[in-house]
This record gives sequence, C-alpha cells and structure tokens, in this order.
Amino acid sequence: MPLLDFLSPEAIVPALKANSKKQALQDIAANAARLSGRDEREIFDTLLQRERLGSTGIGEGIAIPHGKMPKLGQLFGLFARLEKPIDFEALDGEPVDMLFLLLAPEGAGADHLKALARVARVLREPGIHDRVRAARDASALYAVLTHEPTPHAA
Repeated sequence: MPLLDFLSPEAIVPALKANSKKQALQDIAANAARLSGRDEREIFDTLLQRERLGSTGIGEGIAIPHGKMPKLGQLFGLFARLEKPIDFEALDGEPVDMLFLLLAPEGAGADHLKALARVARVLREPGIHDRVRAARDASALYAVLTHEPTPHAA
C-alpha cells in the first residue's frame, strides 16, 4: 500500500501559479473542490481558519495546509508544486514552493494526525526535494511522492 494512499494521480498540480499565500490556498481549494465534489468556499474557509492558528509552512520550502470537514467521506490529499516560491510565513522563514493539502473527515481524530505525520515524513525524506523539483509532469511527481521510502536513501 502506498504511504500516501489518500493521494490520487489526478490530485497533482505540477505548476501552480500563485503570488501570495492567500492565492495559493484559493487555487488548491478550487482544485480540491473539483476533485472531491466539495464546495470550494468551504474548503478555502477551512484552510484559512487553520492558517489563522499558525502557518502550516513547516520549513524547507514545504507547507501542509490542512483541516477537517463535515460530511467528508475519507482523507483527501492534493499536492501542488509552485512555479515560484512564495512567502508562507513558514517556521524557518523560507519561502514555500511545495504545498500538500490534506482534508480529513470531521471525526477522523488520530487518523488525521497520522496522515499529517506521513505527509511530513515523505516530504522530509532525504533527496525528496530535488526529485520533486526535477519531476517534469504530474505523473512523475505522483511517482516520486508515492514510492516507498528506502531506509538508506541518500
């Protein structure tokens, strides 16, 4: 089973054009709405509420905007690589060029936290940033993000 089994090949945006954090969140909310059948505004508001608690920029060019939504049937993931890095108020102060959106059912509890941990683990794997930035298209990005990590990757 892939480590990120809640990420589908269609949920990869290889070149998101956004000039601000708000625009990036709006764009990934629009993509998530199209794929999940959920309301775009509801997704965007969920992400914005979470960002008000503190940035989901975890450092090293990565942000994991996330939230819980009522009536969502299962975990939903979407990955976007930005065309150019943007300020995301990340913990390390560095701009962000990789976004992983994670939506969870309202009652997900520990599953939501486990999924967040899996995403963070994959995106912090040694060498992953170079492979993500080198991937040419959505299918290549999907392959990079869903491979099983090797314990001794360099």
